[in-house]
Amino acid sequence: MHNLPGNIRIQIPEELYLKDPDSTELGKRIIQYSIEMIHELGFEAFTFRKLGNKIGSPESTIYRYFENKHKLLVYLINWYWSWLEYKLVFSTANLRGAQKRLKSAIKVITEEVNQDSNFFHINESLLHQIVISESTKAFLTKEIDEENKLGYFRAYKRLCHRISEMVLEIEPKFPHPHTLVSTIIEGSHLQKYFSVHLPSLTDCGKNNNNETKFFTQMAFSLLKNEKRK
Repeated sequence: MHNLPGNIRIQIPEELYLKDPDSTELGKRIIQYSIEMIHELGFEAFTFRKLGNKIGSPESTIYRYFENKHKLLVYLINWYWSWLEYKLVFSTANLRGAQKRLKSAIKVITEEVNQDSNFFHINESLLHQIVISESTKAFLTKEIDEENKLGYFRAYKRLCHRISEMVLEIEPKFPHPHTLVSTIIEGSHLQKYFSVHLPSLTDCGKNNNNETKFFTQMAFSLLKNEKRK
């Protein structure tokens, strides 16, 4: 990814934190090491006490930034979707033609993630793995409707909507643009997860038949069929 202008910050809903972790060095360390620990331990085994021991700070200081570990997880996932949106904007900004933009967008949301040097305290590659394995725990909850009203999932929905507009630019009558985009994103996550843990359930990664190629073909086949109606 090209270097972002120095004044660009990833915007996260203020409802998710008590104190902006991006505003202090301690806050950035909380984010940095929470990513590493959730990736290593899993979200269930991760605790603020363990995080405090890791960063050499009392557990109570972490609660000054986040009310609980659920809000920390939602914060991290929001950060990832907002960062991916920036990446999408940069990758499609100078492309002419809706088909080229959609192909580039699908590549952005399905390709492997490398660490971005613009954000030294965030390991985007590890965060991507957390999104793949843990993101459903952020929204498959009893509080989903209330949290949605508070804007907890605004970044994810904004990213989906942005790509859905590209779909409609190609085929304005396509009836399921958001369904298509969210299916590609979540389907790509499942294929990556299967390829590591349940490889007999996927063909992605074999014989150069990766997720990007598969989901690009799927999307354009659906749009082509819609044109024929």
